[in-house]
Order: sequence, then structure tokens, then C-alpha cells
Amino acid sequence: MPGRTVPNCFVTGDPTNRLPNTSNIAFEYIEGEAILLLLNKLGIAASSGSACTSGSLEPSHVMRAMGIPFTAAHGTTRFSLSRYNRMEEIDRVIEAVPPIVAKLRKLSPYWSDTGPVSDPAAAFAPAYA
Repeated sequence: MPGRTVPNCFVTGDPTNRLPNTSNIAFEYIEGEAILLLLNKLGIAASSGSACTSGSLEPSHVMRAMGIPFTAAHGTTRFSLSRYNRMEEIDRVIEAVPPIVAKLRKLSPYWSDTGPVSDPAAAFAPAYA
């Protein structure tokens, strides 16, 4: 889709030696589980994290071992295809992801209108009554 981009995201893993049907994309400053919830509302199935980190608030140890920063490791989302997927389904995901990421980043204390905040520790300073 022309003009549809998502800043501060990247494909994890080796750029050439990879499975042809799977892409794990790290979306910085948002949670992968939130992405999945909004994709699910649109009937799009994807995965986040791994079975060994299920139920944990910690990012995947595999992502951390790969050097993926915490700001991105929490927002990894895995998209897998089979021989039964159609191009229209791929186009639907490409169209759905940018507004989902934008919506979640608007809610993030680590993201401003212009991109990542300069001082994340100061951005998330809850006040207790």
C-alpha cells in the first residue's frame, strides 16, 4: 500500500536466511498483546512472544538474546502464512497494522506526536494519592 508506513518498527532475525512464510516484526513503544487484541477484532490472527514466555510480563528471552531492545521486544508480533493464504488477506493486514500501531502509540507514555519521547523515565512517572 503506497504511503502506509509504520515508524520505529523492524523485522527481527536474519534478513536473508529465514523461513519464507513467517515474519516477526518488532513495533517499538507498544505491547504485542495489545496489537493482537486489535488485530483479532478485525479477524486477523497473529502471535506475540513465544510459548515459553506465555503469561510472563518479561519480553522473550530469545528476543533479548538477539539484542532486541526492551522498547521493541515487548511489541514483537509474528505473522505466519500458509499456502492457503490469499494476496487479499496480506493486503488487509498491511492496511490494518498502521492505524492499530498509531492508536496504541497515542496511548503510550513513551511516544509523542513527533516520535519517541526523549526521557522515557520522566514520561512515565505515576502520581500516587
